[in-house]
Amino acid sequence: MNHIAQIRQKLTENDLDALILAGEKNQRYAAGFAFTDGLVIVAREKAWLLTDSRYIEAAEKAAGGCVSVQLFDREHSLTALARAALREAGAQRVGAEEESLPHARYLALEKDLELPLLPAQHILNELRASKTEEELQYMVRAQRISEAALAETLPLIRPGMTEKELAAELVYRMLRHGSEGNAFDPIVVSGPNTSLPHGVPGDRQIREGEFVTMDFGSLCGGYCSDMTRTVAVGFATEEMRQIYDVVLRAQLAGIAAGRAGVTGREIDAAAREVIAQAGFGPFFGHGFGHSLGLDIHERPAANPSGDTPMPAGAVVSAEPGIYLPGRFGVRIEDVMVLREGGSEVITRAPKAELLVL
Repeated sequence: MNHIAQIRQKLTENDLDALILAGEKNQRYAAGFAFTDGLVIVAREKAWLLTDSRYIEAAEKAAGGCVSVQLFDREHSLTALARAALREAGAQRVGAEEESLPHARYLALEKDLELPLLPAQHILNELRASKTEEELQYMVRAQRISEAALAETLPLIRPGMTEKELAAELVYRMLRHGSEGNAFDPIVVSGPNTSLPHGVPGDRQIREGEFVTMDFGSLCGGYCSDMTRTVAVGFATEEMRQIYDVVLRAQLAGIAAGRAGVTGREIDAAAREVIAQAGFGPFFGHGFGHSLGLDIHERPAANPSGDTPMPAGAVVSAEPGIYLPGRFGVRIEDVMVLREGGSEVITRAPKAELLVL
């Protein structure tokens, strides 16, 4: 899978002759192959993938004829190959990733290529914000892997198990079901640690009458899944059940508000209002959700600052939460695809009632 044609169209629209990509995720988006060094250059008539001996064979297989794969080495430097490609394309106006590249790398590229690079990050941001059906298929597969891992892990949760042990079980089972790795470092916390939205798994042992929050994701074809489930161990108090219910209703309200054309702020507000009306407004500090794809956090976001209309095909997390400092927290997260007429939730893991293990 590659997006050379879509990038070429954007070159014309933005009066660019070529786009040079050094960021790993943007290289994968463009040419269908990810690597840590090298460049992808997309011009109006031709595209090049420049890599070294570690990746040349895999790159040739993955590129599938969409780009000219070239090997750089001691005799043929990366800079020399890039200059030759740009000369062949007759490229004068060349764009680059001014946001995702370290500033020093950006300046080094300008110096090596002996031409000024034009800011063009917005091209990748716009294209990657709306997923194709092929991209969505990878994301659905990644989600199914995560759900299978969760289903196998839930029966293992018991008092005395540590957060690290539980995190390890999830990761192991995601890999067994085909994940290419973690979409991000899993968040697995218990008891008072569940009030930390981005808590880190530790040696704390799970106890009866506590919440356990698991936030994790798989990778398929380089694309991420993301989900959170909060469960109780042994028993749950009435207060725990009440807050779980508020969070669930808030999530459903945000999902109902989601569709192409609305802003992220509007989606966030629908969920935030439910939590505020229940009296827990001060305890929901983060946004309702974020876009995801090749990266776990992409644009646009569904938060109070999100004034960008959501495009059709945007994949957005739905993850409101309530966090009572030092006591406990609840977060429920699904992933939804925004369509013209509404949202499609691709997460299937149960959530309608608090699960007590």
